[in-house]
Amino acid sequence: MPRLFGTDGVRGLANRDLTAGLALGLAQASAAVLTQGRRAAERRAQGRRPVAVVARDPRISGEFLTSAVAAGLASSGVDVLDAGVIPTPATAFLIADIHADFGVMISASHNAAPDNGIKFFAFGGTKLPDEVEDRIEAHLDLDKLTPTGGDVGRIRRFADAEDRYVVHLLGSLSNRLDGIHLVLDCAHGAASGVSPQVFTDAGARVTLIGADPDGININDGVGSTHLDNLAKAVVLHGADLGIAHDGDADRCLAVDHDGNVVDGDQIMAILAVSMAERGLLKDRTLVATVMSNLGLRKAMAEHDIEVLQTRVGDRYVLEELTAKGLSLGGEQSGHVIMTDYATTGDGILTGLQLVAEMARTGKSLAELAQVMTVYPQVLVNVRDIDHNALHSDDEIAAAIRDAEAELGDSGRVLLRPSGTEPMVRVMVEAADQPTADRLAHQLADVVRTRLTR
Repeated sequence: MPRLFGTDGVRGLANRDLTAGLALGLAQASAAVLTQGRRAAERRAQGRRPVAVVARDPRISGEFLTSAVAAGLASSGVDVLDAGVIPTPATAFLIADIHADFGVMISASHNAAPDNGIKFFAFGGTKLPDEVEDRIEAHLDLDKLTPTGGDVGRIRRFADAEDRYVVHLLGSLSNRLDGIHLVLDCAHGAASGVSPQVFTDAGARVTLIGADPDGININDGVGSTHLDNLAKAVVLHGADLGIAHDGDADRCLAVDHDGNVVDGDQIMAILAVSMAERGLLKDRTLVATVMSNLGLRKAMAEHDIEVLQTRVGDRYVLEELTAKGLSLGGEQSGHVIMTDYATTGDGILTGLQLVAEMARTGKSLAELAQVMTVYPQVLVNVRDIDHNALHSDDEIAAAIRDAEAELGDSGRVLLRPSGTEPMVRVMVEAADQPTADRLAHQLADVVRTRLTR
């Protein structure tokens, strides 16, 4: 039976894969697992129940799923603080801010409106490791002793949730954003209320697109996965830059005044150099994934900044940041984690810090982005194959060696099996686009020939 939890919680087609019954069961199982330990025992000894923060993005299915999650938690003796529609990083912040025992975010991030998901956060607002998710999944099939009478949980509105988060974000700034005009694309998602307020309060002039959620238009042609409209709006309004979030606002991508995309790698490069210059980049080290562009590593080397690599996924970036006590990491997709202020990727925080750097230096985003050269990167997905033999096939290994020999120091090759389907991702970076295209497709052909079932 396939694992219920994916790379970022439980996700699927709402009311088909992800039902109210499953949401209730997951909530009850999470209450059983996440309220174990000394902290929960101390609460109970004081006659207090465990507390969980619950929030969602604006998609319509979030309404019934939030009700199911809240019911599951309360029926398990957990007091629920319903924070309403707020970004995922706001949920993580609030868990830590009020010392809640754990929290739940109902969101499918950048997915289309019919999908939804359930993400769990532990005490302190951190994502759960795989082994804890496995324990929650195992508890789904166990009989649970549920409380009665005054021991059942209460469900209350978290009245000042958004205000707490706004104050926190503004407190991260060392300078204001006065004089900067930006176009803000909120993906018709969870950032639609908070992000415009924060940027405006910080002094920026804000033009909005994608900030009218109706429950079914989230990520629909807008947000960080659809940057064309943002680029057009920046040029049309003569803005200094554009910032794009995804549906739950844990990502940030940008476009400069000419509409050119500035991705997560470039944003990390800008922030890393700035933080290093100001003595804020712990151990002069940045954490990125194996998919980050070769240009990022070369740029960091030029500034005497070490780059540590992890598996793909912001949870693995965070694990490395936490283990080494580091301050900055992220992904090319725009998940950027600044551990001085957040326990997860925060698209609004990232955007604020990026615009603050423009204001601090007086440089345009295009000028700041010149800190790194983006190498052409080609990704080819080879589907319907047996990827288990990927790393043991001699002909594939020989093809990789030949490609690496041709590239030398001016590129790299990465073959990565999918963790969820029979597929291998072939990625090639090179100094020029034709070489990247040619080598990527050559390698993909070898993989297809050797591993086709």
